[in-house]
Amino acid sequence: MLVSIILFTGCTVVRIDTTNIDNIVSVVLSKNNTLYNRVGKGYKYYVPRGVTYIDTTELNDKLYSNGNYYYLYIDAVSYYHKVETDYKEDPNAYYSKKIDANGKEGYLEIQKQTNGKYVIEFVYNYAKIEAMVDEKSINEVVLNASYILSTVKFNNKVIKLMLNENYFTNKEEKYDIFEDKENNSSNSHLVEYEEDN
Repeated sequence: MLVSIILFTGCTVVRIDTTNIDNIVSVVLSKNNTLYNRVGKGYKYYVPRGVTYIDTTELNDKLYSNGNYYYLYIDAVSYYHKVETDYKEDPNAYYSKKIDANGKEGYLEIQKQTNGKYVIEFVYNYAKIEAMVDEKSINEVVLNASYILSTVKFNNKVIKLMLNENYFTNKEEKYDIFEDKENNSSNSHLVEYEEDN
Protein backbone atom coordinates (compact mmCIF):
# COMPACT_ATOMS: atom_id res chain seq x y z
CA MET A 1 0.00 0.00 0.00
CA LEU A 2 2.86 2.41 0.83
CA VAL A 3 4.43 1.75 -2.56
CA SER A 4 1.17 2.52 -4.38
CA ILE A 5 0.78 5.79 -2.43
CA ILE A 6 4.26 6.85 -3.42
CA LEU A 7 3.66 5.92 -7.07
CA PHE A 8 0.35 7.75 -7.36
CA THR A 9 1.16 10.95 -5.45
CA GLY A 10 3.07 12.39 -8.39
CA CYS A 11 6.09 13.45 -6.36
CA THR A 12 9.32 13.43 -8.27
CA VAL A 13 12.86 13.98 -7.16
CA VAL A 14 15.27 15.38 -9.71
CA ARG A 15 18.93 14.74 -9.11
CA ILE A 16 21.29 17.17 -10.77
CA ASP A 17 24.62 15.88 -11.99
CA THR A 18 26.77 18.70 -10.61
CA THR A 19 29.91 17.45 -12.36
CA ASN A 20 28.67 18.67 -15.75
CA ILE A 21 28.01 22.37 -16.45
CA ASP A 22 25.69 21.64 -19.40
CA ASN A 23 23.55 19.36 -17.23
CA ILE A 24 23.40 21.86 -14.34
CA VAL A 25 22.23 24.67 -16.58
CA SER A 26 19.73 22.64 -18.63
CA VAL A 27 18.07 20.99 -15.60
CA VAL A 28 17.72 24.14 -13.49
CA LEU A 29 16.67 26.50 -16.29
CA SER A 30 14.13 24.03 -17.70
CA LYS A 31 12.07 24.28 -14.49
CA ASN A 32 9.45 26.97 -14.07
CA ASN A 33 10.72 28.34 -10.75
CA THR A 34 8.32 30.65 -8.93
CA LEU A 35 10.15 30.86 -5.60
CA TYR A 36 11.49 34.14 -4.25
CA ASN A 37 12.91 35.38 -0.96
CA ARG A 38 14.55 38.68 -2.03
CA VAL A 39 12.68 41.71 -3.27
CA GLY A 40 14.36 44.69 -4.94
CA LYS A 41 13.11 47.82 -6.67
CA GLY A 42 11.07 46.36 -9.56
CA TYR A 43 12.30 42.77 -9.26
CA LYS A 44 12.39 39.71 -7.01
CA TYR A 45 14.33 36.45 -7.01
CA TYR A 46 15.26 33.39 -4.98
CA VAL A 47 18.53 33.16 -3.04
CA PRO A 48 19.37 29.44 -2.62
CA ARG A 49 20.34 27.90 0.71
CA GLY A 50 24.01 28.54 1.43
CA VAL A 51 24.07 31.86 -0.44
CA THR A 52 23.95 35.04 1.63
CA TYR A 53 22.64 38.41 0.50
CA ILE A 54 25.09 41.21 1.42
CA ASP A 55 24.11 44.54 -0.12
CA THR A 56 22.23 46.37 -2.90
CA THR A 57 23.34 49.39 -4.91
CA GLU A 58 20.66 50.56 -7.36
CA LEU A 59 19.82 47.41 -9.36
CA ASN A 60 23.00 45.55 -8.36
CA ASP A 61 23.03 42.97 -5.57
CA LYS A 62 26.10 41.49 -3.91
CA LEU A 63 25.86 37.89 -2.67
CA TYR A 64 28.30 35.53 -0.96
CA SER A 65 28.76 31.76 -0.68
CA ASN A 66 31.71 29.56 0.36
CA GLY A 67 34.38 32.20 -0.13
CA ASN A 68 32.97 33.51 -3.44
CA TYR A 69 31.25 36.81 -4.13
CA TYR A 70 28.46 36.94 -6.71
CA TYR A 71 27.53 40.22 -8.37
CA LEU A 72 23.95 40.25 -9.66
CA TYR A 73 23.02 42.96 -12.18
CA ILE A 74 19.37 43.48 -13.10
CA ASP A 75 18.93 44.94 -16.59
CA ALA A 76 15.54 46.63 -16.22
CA VAL A 77 16.03 48.76 -19.35
CA SER A 78 16.60 45.73 -21.61
CA TYR A 79 13.68 43.96 -19.95
CA TYR A 80 11.35 46.92 -20.50
CA HIS A 81 12.34 47.27 -24.16
CA LYS A 82 12.56 43.46 -24.71
CA VAL A 83 16.10 43.62 -26.11
CA GLU A 84 17.31 40.27 -27.46
CA THR A 85 20.62 38.77 -26.38
CA ASP A 86 23.28 38.90 -29.08
CA TYR A 87 26.04 36.48 -28.14
CA LYS A 88 28.56 34.54 -30.18
CA GLU A 89 30.17 31.53 -28.56
CA ASP A 90 33.92 31.87 -27.95
CA PRO A 91 35.88 28.72 -28.87
CA ASN A 92 38.90 29.99 -26.88
CA ALA A 93 36.99 30.26 -23.59
CA TYR A 94 37.09 27.64 -20.86
CA TYR A 95 33.32 27.40 -21.39
CA SER A 96 31.06 29.36 -23.73
CA LYS A 97 27.45 28.62 -24.61
CA LYS A 98 24.39 30.54 -25.78
CA ILE A 99 21.27 29.66 -23.76
CA ASP A 100 17.64 29.53 -24.85
CA ALA A 101 15.41 27.93 -22.19
CA ASN A 102 11.79 28.50 -21.16
CA GLY A 103 11.43 31.27 -23.76
CA LYS A 104 14.28 33.27 -22.20
CA GLU A 105 17.71 33.89 -23.67
CA GLY A 106 21.19 34.35 -22.32
CA TYR A 107 24.66 32.88 -22.24
CA LEU A 108 27.25 31.40 -19.93
CA GLU A 109 30.90 32.23 -20.46
CA ILE A 110 33.81 31.18 -18.26
CA GLN A 111 37.27 32.61 -18.97
CA LYS A 112 40.50 31.52 -17.29
CA GLN A 113 42.58 34.45 -16.02
CA THR A 114 46.37 34.75 -15.81
CA ASN A 115 46.18 34.49 -11.99
CA GLY A 116 44.64 31.00 -12.24
CA LYS A 117 41.14 32.20 -11.32
CA TYR A 118 38.07 31.86 -13.54
CA VAL A 119 35.66 34.67 -14.38
CA ILE A 120 32.07 33.46 -14.71
CA GLU A 121 29.68 35.67 -16.67
CA PHE A 122 26.18 34.22 -16.67
CA VAL A 123 23.43 36.20 -18.43
CA TYR A 124 19.83 34.97 -18.46
CA ASN A 125 16.35 36.45 -18.11
CA TYR A 126 17.55 40.11 -18.31
CA ALA A 127 19.90 39.61 -15.38
CA LYS A 128 23.60 38.86 -15.09
CA ILE A 129 25.78 37.23 -12.44
CA GLU A 130 29.53 37.69 -12.42
CA ALA A 131 31.99 35.94 -10.12
CA MET A 132 35.73 35.26 -9.97
CA VAL A 133 36.40 31.80 -8.54
CA ASP A 134 38.87 28.93 -8.27
CA GLU A 135 38.39 26.02 -10.67
CA LYS A 136 36.99 23.78 -7.91
CA SER A 137 34.15 26.27 -7.25
CA ILE A 138 32.95 26.67 -10.85
CA ASN A 139 30.16 24.06 -10.77
CA GLU A 140 28.81 25.23 -7.41
CA VAL A 141 28.72 28.87 -8.54
CA VAL A 142 27.06 27.92 -11.85
CA LEU A 143 24.42 25.91 -9.94
CA ASN A 144 23.64 28.78 -7.54
CA ALA A 145 23.65 31.33 -10.37
CA SER A 146 21.27 29.14 -12.38
CA TYR A 147 18.77 29.08 -9.52
CA ILE A 148 19.04 32.82 -8.94
CA LEU A 149 18.73 33.83 -12.60
CA SER A 150 15.90 31.39 -13.33
CA THR A 151 13.77 32.92 -10.55
CA VAL A 152 14.16 36.62 -11.43
CA LYS A 153 10.71 38.15 -11.87
CA PHE A 154 10.04 41.76 -12.83
CA ASN A 155 7.31 44.14 -11.66
CA ASN A 156 6.24 45.90 -14.88
CA LYS A 157 4.49 48.81 -13.15
CA VAL A 158 7.47 49.68 -10.94
CA ILE A 159 9.94 49.41 -13.83
CA LYS A 160 7.74 51.63 -16.00
CA LEU A 161 7.72 54.26 -13.24
CA MET A 162 11.49 53.98 -12.76
CA LEU A 163 12.13 54.56 -16.45
CA ASN A 164 9.66 57.43 -16.79
CA GLU A 165 11.78 60.54 -16.14
CA ASN A 166 8.80 62.91 -15.97
CA TYR A 167 6.91 60.96 -13.31
CA PHE A 168 9.10 61.90 -10.36
CA THR A 169 10.11 65.38 -11.52
CA ASN A 170 6.50 66.59 -11.43
CA LYS A 171 5.92 65.26 -7.92
CA GLU A 172 8.88 66.87 -6.16
CA GLU A 173 8.50 69.85 -3.87
CA LYS A 174 11.42 71.67 -2.33
CA TYR A 175 11.17 72.07 1.42
CA ASP A 176 13.86 73.58 3.65
CA ILE A 177 13.52 72.74 7.35
CA PHE A 178 16.13 75.35 8.22
CA GLU A 179 14.10 78.33 6.99
CA ASP A 180 13.30 81.12 9.46
CA LYS A 181 10.25 80.18 11.59
CA GLU A 182 8.53 83.51 11.04
CA ASN A 183 8.68 83.19 7.24
CA ASN A 184 7.51 79.59 7.17
CA SER A 185 3.74 79.31 7.61
CA SER A 186 3.83 75.51 7.90
CA ASN A 187 5.65 75.84 11.23
CA SER A 188 3.09 78.32 12.67
CA HIS A 189 1.87 75.81 15.28
CA LEU A 190 5.43 75.59 16.62
CA VAL A 191 5.61 79.38 16.99
CA GLU A 192 2.31 79.43 18.89
CA TYR A 193 3.52 76.66 21.20
CA GLU A 194 6.70 78.57 22.04
CA GLU A 195 4.70 81.74 22.77
CA ASP A 196 2.41 79.86 25.21
CA ASN A 197 5.41 78.64 27.26
